[in-house]
Amino acid sequence: MSESQAEPTAEQLVEELRKVKVTDMLVHTSSMFASLAYGKLAPETRDLGDARLAIDALRALVPLLPETERKDVQQVVTNLQLAYADAAAAKPE
Repeated sequence: MSESQAEPTAEQLVEELRKVKVTDMLVHTSSMFASLAYGKLAPETRDLGDARLAIDALRALVPLLPETERKDVQQVVTNLQLAYADAAAAKPE
């Protein structure tokens, strides 16, 4: 195995984590929660409980986001809430 394919050491992982900005992680986590929520609302994988939890988690992150990201993520939350309401109102097939 070449050096570039070797598993990183604990020290290397710690050093990389030190470089990460918390605001970047908040934005990344917001994106992950949004993707999860949309996936849980899809008819073929619908899980309204998980969708609600992902939406609530995303909503909780909005005030912590950098101001430049806040408006866009709030719009995503609104869209997810509307999609959730539609999915909850839909009759099971």
